[in-house]
Amino acid sequence: MSTKIISTILFLSAISILISCKPSTKTIPADLEGKRKYLTQQKKELSELQKSIEQVQSEIVELEPKRKIKKVLVSLDTVQNVEFKQFTNVQAIVVPDDYVNASSETGGRILKRMADEGDYVRKGQLLATVDMDPLERQLDEIATSYALAKTIFERQKRLWEQNIGSELQYLEAKTKKESLEKSTATIQSQLTKKNVYAPISGIVDQEFLQEGEMSAPGTPILRILNTRKIKVVADLPENYLGTVKKNDKVSVYFPALDKTIQSKITMMGRTIDPSNRTFKIEVYADNSKGDLKPNLLAEVKINNYTNKEAITLGAELIQEDVNGAKFIYKITDDENGNKIAKKQIVETGESFENNIEVHTGLSLGDIVIVEGARSVSEGNIVVTQTNN
Repeated sequence: MSTKIISTILFLSAISILISCKPSTKTIPADLEGKRKYLTQQKKELSELQKSIEQVQSEIVELEPKRKIKKVLVSLDTVQNVEFKQFTNVQAIVVPDDYVNASSETGGRILKRMADEGDYVRKGQLLATVDMDPLERQLDEIATSYALAKTIFERQKRLWEQNIGSELQYLEAKTKKESLEKSTATIQSQLTKKNVYAPISGIVDQEFLQEGEMSAPGTPILRILNTRKIKVVADLPENYLGTVKKNDKVSVYFPALDKTIQSKITMMGRTIDPSNRTFKIEVYADNSKGDLKPNLLAEVKINNYTNKEAITLGAELIQEDVNGAKFIYKITDDENGNKIAKKQIVETGESFENNIEVHTGLSLGDIVIVEGARSVSEGNIVVTQTNN
């Protein structure tokens, strides 16, 4: 046993004997002056005893063998600028981009309809015919009158060329013939409107009138959808007005089909719906296979925030202390060249999936603890394995 340890033990023993030899109680003076002197003496003895205790504690620390400092194995990463993007998903619905009503330009009873709901029709295909019997009878009457008027005109013309007859008779015959020709052309033009043709190629989506029913001019008979041209329509909150623009790229997911397509915003609404503070966007979708049906539900994934030079960390690296402050551990070097874990308070910004922006607290080139961050404490010496 070393001399220093022996002297320390003897010193502690002496203090113990001194304390034990003193009477357990002392008579406290009754007068004020005596009490003050007594208190001063007690404080002095206490101060001397405290100094002795501190000296012994210090000597014990020096005599104890040095403890081996535990080193924590971690992985590191260097802070760099990266492009950070945040996305949001909004509910949407598929609507046909091209649908029209097939209707007659003139009124009449529907004689025949050649297409039913669900049928595929081509542009220009005959869909229905409308009864125009009164016009047809009128055309027959005009044809009879025209034959007579033409004969009279031809005779008057020959006479006029032979200088026989009056000019007035010739002009009257000519005028009547030309008037009947114009009437014939007008009725023939109207008769062509008895046929209703498909204005576009597509699927007959709805039937409005059946055979035998009366159709007024412009009244829809059938509705045709061009299912090859569809669009996805969604309502966005008005706070996205400054971040979402026409032609922005988006992805559209159809849950019922487990299908995702890439497209872009083709239209943005010009007004805000006052009832829910939203505006409409439209996204074109190719439907050459015909699997996207009108009213099919969809989800549009939109990039609503981008920071091209952001400092980001994995969300699991951000810890929170008892005061609610967010922090991470970064690396500093001590005087002996050891790598030391240092607690660094940070302020965070937007987050998406497993990444979060760090606005303050970190600089480019800082080295942060990635793997093992939850196993270290302030001041720990770490053994590192660099990721990059």
